Amino acid sequence: MSQANRGVVYKGPGKVDVESIPYPELALGNRKCDHGVILKVVTTNICGSDQHMVRGRTTAPSGLVLGHEITGLVVECGRDVEFIQPGDLVSVPFNIACGRCRNCKEGRTGICLNVNPARPGAAYGYVDMGGWVGGQTEYVMVPYADFNLLKFPDTDQAMEKIRDLTLLSDIFPTGFHGCVTAGVGPGSTVYIAGAGPVGLAAAVSAQLLGAACVIVGDMIEERLAQARSFGCETIDLTQDGDMADKIEVILGEREVDAFVDCVGFEAHACGCNHGKEAPATVLNSAMSLTRAGGQIGIPGLYVTEDPGAADEAAKQGALSMRFGLGWAKSHSFHTGQCPVMKYHRPLMQAILFGKVKIADAVNVQMITLDEAPQGYADFDGGAAKKFVIDPHGSVAA
Repeated sequence: MSQANRGVVYKGPGKVDVESIPYPELALGNRKCDHGVILKVVTTNICGSDQHMVRGRTTAPSGLVLGHEITGLVVECGRDVEFIQPGDLVSVPFNIACGRCRNCKEGRTGICLNVNPARPGAAYGYVDMGGWVGGQTEYVMVPYADFNLLKFPDTDQAMEKIRDLTLLSDIFPTGFHGCVTAGVGPGSTVYIAGAGPVGLAAAVSAQLLGAACVIVGDMIEERLAQARSFGCETIDLTQDGDMADKIEVILGEREVDAFVDCVGFEAHACGCNHGKEAPATVLNSAMSLTRAGGQIGIPGLYVTEDPGAADEAAKQGALSMRFGLGWAKSHSFHTGQCPVMKYHRPLMQAILFGKVKIADAVNVQMITLDEAPQGYADFDGGAAKKFVIDPHGSVAA
């Protein structure tokens, strides 16, 4: 029986609205989706990646239902779902993965070959990611449920820590993945570019992995203060001066062992030119500031098409990088979507057993579905908060 449903809808550059949308069906186009479930959304988060679309920096069409960070209660299961049941509280990886293709079987769920006709990889509510309906909604359909979903072992326990567990759908695994691919380990010195939610999640992840010193750079003091609140060193990128000098003041050395780019393609130049967009500036800084033989993790988003870019090359995702320096220093670079399923279970355990307080680190702010447009506006203005939508008032209750 059809029910009411509402969601956050992209209406064009700078504008989102909360609108009535169709209640989800267990269907993929004209065929049944017997391997899927319908969720009553408990929490769904606003992501920096969503902001790229809302700013008009992608080819996202008007009318797209947003949201790829989803935690929900199962209310209906398809005929072929065996291990997930109605009433289960689950975390949804933002990557949609079939579990059957070569890449999924290798654990590369961020580049599943079967869920997006345009290219490898899919996500909910995101441009060029397969056309899947997003989850900043009251209800959403999730395919391949047995493979994709992480069931929380105890619903009451999970609800007590839902502000933390909601971050398992994307930013906590993404930040952790950035650190793992940058080679962070016990005793490492680490530079995190960007103190947005993913950057802060990466900073916490570096600490969890045993880093000796975590340095976070950003242009917004409120976000830098948030990084300092859990023990990070910080660098204000609006201030003039050589970055290696600033690193040396903190470490006594001019380079770090590991560098994590949590900014992506909308990066701005540092110092006196910080108001000018310079999409390759973080990547070039990474090569300058990472020791020879070090690793660079790049969870920050880079796009193939950027209509709002400053020059024609950048509009096609072509950036002016000093790649020869990275080659000369034998750097390793790791790009692409985080394969959330590789990390979400152990990170869940870290949360449930009190080893990490990720919600405090990224400063989770709960809002209602109707407050989502204001949440987008505040986040775009640089608020040092991670906005989490509570569509049914489940968390508030």
